[in-house]
Amino acid sequence: MSTTHRILVADPISEAGIEKLKADPAIDVDVRIGISPEDLLADAALYHGIIVRSQTKITREVLEKASNLKAIGRAGVGVDNIDVEAATEHGVIVMNTPAGNTISTAEHAFTLMMSMARHIPQAHASIVAGRWDRKKYVGVELYQKTLLILGMGRIGTEFARRAMAFGMRVIAYDPFLSASRARLLSVELADQIDDALPEADFITMHMPLTPDTKHLLNRERLTEKVKPGVRIVNCARGGLIDEAALADALESGRVAGAALDVYEAEPPGDDFALRGSEKMVFTPHLGASTVEAQENVGTEIADTVRNQLVDGTVVNSVNMPSIDPKTLEEIGAYLTFTESLGRLAATVAPRNAERFRIEYSGGLSEKDTTLVTRAGLKGLIDAAWGDTEINYLNAPANAKRLGLQITESKQADPGEFTDLIKIIVTAGDQTTTVAGTLFGGKPRVVLINDHHVEGKAEGNVLIVENNDQPGMIGQMGSILGNHGVNIAHMALSRSGAGEKALVFINLDSTPSDEVLDELRAQPSILSAVTAEI
Repeated sequence: MSTTHRILVADPISEAGIEKLKADPAIDVDVRIGISPEDLLADAALYHGIIVRSQTKITREVLEKASNLKAIGRAGVGVDNIDVEAATEHGVIVMNTPAGNTISTAEHAFTLMMSMARHIPQAHASIVAGRWDRKKYVGVELYQKTLLILGMGRIGTEFARRAMAFGMRVIAYDPFLSASRARLLSVELADQIDDALPEADFITMHMPLTPDTKHLLNRERLTEKVKPGVRIVNCARGGLIDEAALADALESGRVAGAALDVYEAEPPGDDFALRGSEKMVFTPHLGASTVEAQENVGTEIADTVRNQLVDGTVVNSVNMPSIDPKTLEEIGAYLTFTESLGRLAATVAPRNAERFRIEYSGGLSEKDTTLVTRAGLKGLIDAAWGDTEINYLNAPANAKRLGLQITESKQADPGEFTDLIKIIVTAGDQTTTVAGTLFGGKPRVVLINDHHVEGKAEGNVLIVENNDQPGMIGQMGSILGNHGVNIAHMALSRSGAGEKALVFINLDSTPSDEVLDELRAQPSILSAVTAEI
């Protein structure tokens, strides 16, 4: 007997998307645009799938009521209105449409830059008011100006292509964009944001909002680091710019203009510091608001939710991988472990990695390790960039976007281990290797570069490389003890007597920067890094 899956469309999507759902005999669709929170709570248990945009909030309370819910589709990219953690806890897959509005947002951001450069909104308002202010609104050309793109994802890449067509010099800052990918895109790669800010005539932002990127353009950078007369565009996320600091920089003249489509509070409140500035261009979060983008995300999310419910396939999931029960039984124990190895590799590897290689030996070489490889890649990218949207499904696409070459190899000979997973990360002529295995089902790190160790792959880890000489272990222990950091387990390795040594320490808590600085200040300690694996 066929099963009918009931889907709620709670926010506006394109009619083409709704018609796709209605035409499928396996789908029973309810279109209840603008459903109230009370009605959503009352009826949540009726639905197997829910499609939203940004208006409807899928809260933990809703998820607790939605006993039959299997999938949430977000017609768009951001999932701020969905409690993803609660959805994961309840076994609900959350999927979005990351590519549907790329062109729309890139074009909107570019339009804002041009409008700001030529004072288009202000000049239009002057004509409407009956004035003829030709001298007041003298603009600047884009040609031969320097553009700094903060974030070279899909939208940043499209923006760069348009800027180069206008004859602009393009610098890109993305902490995980490789040099080879930058060369392919014909952009200059900035290692540090503060090195690029003084060169930029225009800045455009295309980054996710994370603890690391919040107020990326802060007061110090807006008043001391940026080039005088710079113009700034933000069509990415409110909060990337300190709006109060931007208002002061505009008033002082350090920043010549800014154009915003996103805000720290949406809509901005009565205390919005930028509202009265004549140097500003505003739009009300219209980056994805084109007919084409709405059509794209509407049909894409309709297909995505339908395919998950009817066929069991998962694409663009932000919280769980696509995996069948048989595969999970075979390789499930290795997923979390390999992600930890990826995080460890990111900690000890150089930045701007260009190649990611994973090698399997032993019994694992005979299994489908696709998801295991993605788990390692997820750990690497997540730890290196802090991108919480990385998952088993989108990790390869993000790696490709960042110019990271992925290779996988297998050999049946297990060597001294039943199974061995080795991750090799390369940037230029620098190569970092970490390897691990399961001993009695417990994860162990057995290799870091040339050092053979037996470290527990769990919790807070401190890795110290030092010159091998008497008293070093006591010195490290004293520093940690003086700061109240307890050692849970320690593994030692050395190249040879009197040569380099490595200490792999499991800790009960994360050491502070002060602890690390004190360790690094010791003459015989060559490096000290921490990881949470």
